[in-house]
Parts: sequence; structure tokens; C-alpha cells
Amino acid sequence: MKRNAFSQRSRAIKFHVFAQIVATATGRIFLSNMRAFLVVRLKAILLLFVAVPHAVHFVRGAETDRRPPTLRDVRYGEHDRQVLDFWQAATTGPAPFVLFIHGGGFAVGKKEDLQTSTLKQLLSSGISVVSVNYRYYHQAPLPAALHDCRRALQFVRSRAAEWNLDKSRAGATGGSAGAIASMYLAFHAEMADATSNDPVARESTRLTCVAVTAGQTTLDIKWWAENVPGWPADEGVKADVHAARRWGVVDDIEYRALVADASALHAITPDDPPIWMNYAMAPGDELPADSKQALNWKIHHVAFGVALKKRMDEMGLEASLNYPGSTESGRDSSRNPRYSSLTHFLTSKLVEPMKER
Repeated sequence: MKRNAFSQRSRAIKFHVFAQIVATATGRIFLSNMRAFLVVRLKAILLLFVAVPHAVHFVRGAETDRRPPTLRDVRYGEHDRQVLDFWQAATTGPAPFVLFIHGGGFAVGKKEDLQTSTLKQLLSSGISVVSVNYRYYHQAPLPAALHDCRRALQFVRSRAAEWNLDKSRAGATGGSAGAIASMYLAFHAEMADATSNDPVARESTRLTCVAVTAGQTTLDIKWWAENVPGWPADEGVKADVHAARRWGVVDDIEYRALVADASALHAITPDDPPIWMNYAMAPGDELPADSKQALNWKIHHVAFGVALKKRMDEMGLEASLNYPGSTESGRDSSRNPRYSSLTHFLTSKLVEPMKER
């Protein structure tokens, strides 16, 4: 009896140990699969609004000869992300300035993403440069990131005397999400509050010019479904998903009002500044076969630029649209001149007019 009981206990212990081993292995497999699933989902989410690398002029890469900022991590707000770097151009008089806004879907990216070659060209042309961080949408729902960029612009203007800046000559540039924020500043009505007790809030939010790459001129997902080649038609009815995830709202009317206020295509008026736009594909190009490339291609499609240019042409505003094979032929050269690059456009608008005076 004792031997039988001992045998039963022994089998029970072995079974318990075996069960623990199976449970542990199963748990590890589950965690591994879950981790892989989350990584895939995260990558898919971050692809939204992340600029096509070869279409954007701002990814630093491996660069070692970068000039350090004149002022680094200057706070324009209380949040850790509300900081900027400032490079002062070597000019005798007050210099124009350009605000660089990084891309990354309002979820990743940093002010250090400004490409060294772009920085060098602007500084050598006598243009001071500001590179700004802003809060990600998971830290503060949109349009907080846009409001941060607005505040940064006003903050820089408030330092004009101290930083030797001409606050009347201001440009903005960025790719993808940075393009959205740049165009928000360019095409939104004046947002300065002349009655505010805060001197920064009294500064202007208007720009002299804006230069963007791979920019979404509207954040209306329904418009995407109707106008972007290959974009899923059913995405247009999923606005509530995009609204809750990025904008923190569930009411459709509130969501669409926020989107309209943040989108250049809906905000354009006859008094708005000139824009230079660059995209990596031509209007008639075929969708890439690779699924990841295709998604990135659609998110940053030239259709966004075509729509904005059409609207600006109708209003008599200057809009330079560039893509592979574009010639800008048939345009009024006095209103739509050809620019060789983003920095050529910014220099033409911020520096050349002063030389002609």
C-alpha cells in the first residue's frame, strides 16, 4: 500500500512538473507571438504620415560635420517635448528664419532630423534656422502638435531682437507630418491674440513662404478614399477610428471641424503665401508591388499636391509642384517660376527680395 501510494505521489509530482513545463513553454510562445503581433501593428501605425525617405530632404543619416546649434533645447513650453534648437546666421542685419518641423506621423521623429546639407545651405544664404520638437499625439491628441508649432513660431518671433531676426521674413519647412504642420501655419488665418497678457501669444503666426515634401494637404480620410489611387474605399467610413486614435474625439462633427481647421486644402484663402511642394511619384505612376512601399506611396501621394495646386491656381496664388518628370510647362513664369530645390525656393522668397530693395 505504501509503495502504491508513493508511486501515485511520484506520478502526481511528475505530472505537475510536466504541466508547469508545458504551461511555461506555451506562455513563452504566446508572449513571443503577441510581441511579434504588436511589433507588426506598431510598424503599420507608424507608417501613416511617415515620409518616404528618398522624397524628403530632412533625414540626417550618418553626418559628422554638423554645426552645433547656437542655442540648444530652448524651452518654448512646459512639456519635455516643447523645446527647439536655434542656429544664428552670420548677417550684419536682422536675418530671416526658417522653422523646420520634423515628420513621423506625429508619433515619432525629433528636431535632430534636419539634414545637415539643408542646414548648411540655409545658413550660408543668410537664413537663420530653428528646429522644433512637439508633443506626439499619444502624449496630447491632435491638434496639440500643430498648436505647439504655432507657439514655437510665436516664441521665436518674440526673441527677434535678442536673436537678430527679421520677424517679417519667416518660412517653414518639413516632410509628411512636418509638412502638415508647416502648411497649417502657412494657410491658417492669423492666430495671434492681440489682447493677450502673454507677449508670446501676441506675436503673428503668419508666414512669408512654405516648402514641403510628401505632404498631406488634407487629413480628411474620406477625401483620401476618393482621390488617392489605391487607397481602400472603405477607409472613408472609418473616420471614427482615426478620430479616436489621433484626435481624441468620438463625435464626427467635432472631428471633421478639427480636420478642416488643420488641413491646407480646406483653409486656403487668397491672401496666403507661396508654396513649394515635392513628391516622389508622378500622377500617373503605377502602385508599387511591395505592400509596404505601396502603403507609404499612397500616404504621400502627389494627388495631395495636385489638389492644392489646382485650388491655388484658381485663386492666383503661387504653387510650385515638383515630381519625377515634371516640367512646369505652360505656367505663367512670373507667378510660378521654376526652382531648382527646396533651399533655392526659400532663399528666393526670404533673401532675394531684400537684395532688390
